[in-house]
Amino acid sequence: MSYGQQQKRIRVLVAKPGLDGHDRGAKIIARALRDAGMEVIYTGIRQTPEAIVSAAVQEDVDVVGLSILSGAHLELFPIVIESLKEAGKADTLVIAGGIIPEDDMPIVKQMGVAEVFGPGTYTTEIVDCIRKHLNS
Repeated sequence: MSYGQQQKRIRVLVAKPGLDGHDRGAKIIARALRDAGMEVIYTGIRQTPEAIVSAAVQEDVDVVGLSILSGAHLELFPIVIESLKEAGKADTLVIAGGIIPEDDMPIVKQMGVAEVFGPGTYTTEIVDCIRKHLNS
């Protein structure tokens, strides 16, 4: 990269879909991504899929990170993913974290979620995953 050129920072939307009101983990992830040099937009708790997609489009993000603990992932994730496609953001990397049963992980990935991270995941693993997917 020559003088004067700036590398585009990865833009990540961290979102809490549904009625889930616990956001400590999402805030930790948002801070870790920011500290890794990414630009992070955090939507706050209790977001509708439509609000998440609207924010993703308005902010022109590269990644949507969905954090969920409520058990509604099988209902909410497909709406987010389909709405991203309809909004012309089909190339947006979607990752998920929170409490997602092991039996549901293949289903979630089949929906279009690239990676699923559970409790105890090192934040460096999430950073590396995002960089790997966006640089491939």
